[in-house]
Amino acid sequence: MRGRHEPVAVTGRWLRRVVQGYFNYYAVPGNLRRLSGFKQEVRRAWRFALSRRSQRTRMDWARFERISRRTMPKVLTIHPYPDKRFDVSTRGRSRMR
Repeated sequence: MRGRHEPVAVTGRWLRRVVQGYFNYYAVPGNLRRLSGFKQEVRRAWRFALSRRSQRTRMDWARFERISRRTMPKVLTIHPYPDKRFDVSTRGRSRMR
């Protein structure tokens, strides 16, 4: 709410960094549904803050979708399963030679 009167592009860049940082930490396999929920709640709160900026009109979802698609990161699994992450291919020899 503090950044309500910032330009939309500035707030969008800041929110992208916040959401991407959350995804970087929590994007493990099987957690995509929670990440989508987090992203949706951030988008809902941002739309609410943007719609409160004007006394004349509210921001409709169609216009907000265009803004949100440009700024919000996609929900992707960043960290693989542990057995894939720690899988070392040595081609039959030790890496220590």
